[in-house]
Amino acid sequence: MQWETVIGLEIHAQLATRSKIFSGSATTFGAEPNTQASLVDLGMPGTLPVLNQEAVRMAVKFGLAIDAELGRSNVFARKNYFYPDLPKGYQTSQMDKPIVGKGHLDISLEDGTVKRIGITRAHLEEDAGKSLHEDFHGMTGIDLNRAGTPLLEIVSEPDIRSAKEAVAYVKAIHALVRYLGICDGNMAEGSLRCDCNVSVRPKGQEAFGTRAEIKNVNSFRFIERAINHEVQRQIELIEDGGKVVQETRLYDPSKDETRSMRSKEEANDYRYFPCPDLLPVVIEPDFLDAVRASLPELPGEKRARFESQFGLSAYDASVLSASRELADYFEQVQTVCGDAKLAANWVMGELSSLLNKDNLEIEQSPVSATQLGGLILRIKDNTISGKIAKMVFEALAAGEGASADAIIETKGLKQVTDSGAIEAVLDEVLSANAAQVEQYRASDEAKRAKMFGFFVGQAMKASKGKANPGQVNELLKKKLEG
Repeated sequence: MQWETVIGLEIHAQLATRSKIFSGSATTFGAEPNTQASLVDLGMPGTLPVLNQEAVRMAVKFGLAIDAELGRSNVFARKNYFYPDLPKGYQTSQMDKPIVGKGHLDISLEDGTVKRIGITRAHLEEDAGKSLHEDFHGMTGIDLNRAGTPLLEIVSEPDIRSAKEAVAYVKAIHALVRYLGICDGNMAEGSLRCDCNVSVRPKGQEAFGTRAEIKNVNSFRFIERAINHEVQRQIELIEDGGKVVQETRLYDPSKDETRSMRSKEEANDYRYFPCPDLLPVVIEPDFLDAVRASLPELPGEKRARFESQFGLSAYDASVLSASRELADYFEQVQTVCGDAKLAANWVMGELSSLLNKDNLEIEQSPVSATQLGGLILRIKDNTISGKIAKMVFEALAAGEGASADAIIETKGLKQVTDSGAIEAVLDEVLSANAAQVEQYRASDEAKRAKMFGFFVGQAMKASKGKANPGQVNELLKKKLEG
């Protein structure tokens, strides 16, 4: 039987506010346990929540960016459940009237096609605390620092049909919230987490299968692996005569498997009701206009501009616009050197390799955009060859000079473009390899092409890589043909 996968994702993005959603407590990551939880966060008697306006502004910003319906009057509710890290016994969230309604996001797939994923809603809510199971000798510690941290829960339609599509969607959301400046997207610190709702159905069947929810997956790689494992588990279970049960599961990356956590709750299990301590939030037209005016150029718009303005390929434009920081870096390099294609090649090539090798973000690059742009200028004006440029780049990365010009001068790396000097080098090379010269002249075209590379290599070696490669090729061909 042929099976079809159906996936819906719930992404929790921690909003980049300096204080919590209903209190003035700090949201700094890594603080000592229980030092950032106020009486309001703990729901102590006599305390009242006060809504953080910045959290509202960020949610509206997201809604505008996905072309969503906005809840001009949205309501907070209490989601009731007991868990040790939920001090109030309920989570303040939104149910019937969320701040962001139906919208959509377009994602680029590996084959170059674009697919539109529907977004059901995005609502504001507070985070819970954190249960700690290590170092407590069989007991559990509770850190309530995260309690009350503002979250935007982004719920997709069940439009995703594979693990790769799911990863593409999460990456698109990740890029968007960072472009908007509403979330730092740090998945390792829990700033962006994903719940994956996965089901399978026979191809051609309209009704959805029973879904299982995989909770709190916090990396792109784990999202793909968790979904693929869960799909395989469900197919094997059904084909063996079993039934998928609706439940919440956890993904264990060390064993590459999902395992049952608890039965899946429904909305009525939480006894939602409007929060009596918070009035409905009314979005005024002036507020909406101000937020709209603050929107930056979004990833899709930037990608299209890179193609039209700079003549980049769809692939290059997509890679370079994947993050706001990378796009800004590329544009700075292009501004300095005036050559978008060379700038793209160096940013996506040498620079990306350096960052990947040292596990650095673009903001931590040891080579600044101005330095890289200056290096490319020296390639363009034939001061250095492409091979020497890589040496200069390595020296810049190692902090051996403030600019490409300084390193070229200090190390004496200026390219030799004097025809007389290059001819002298070639004469020495041909004289030292007289037998190969005779063999070259006696060979057919195919063999000559292979041997020509040998002579070029010898010439570049003799000139210590400083001879202009174009001139070497041109003069060498004349001498060998002569």
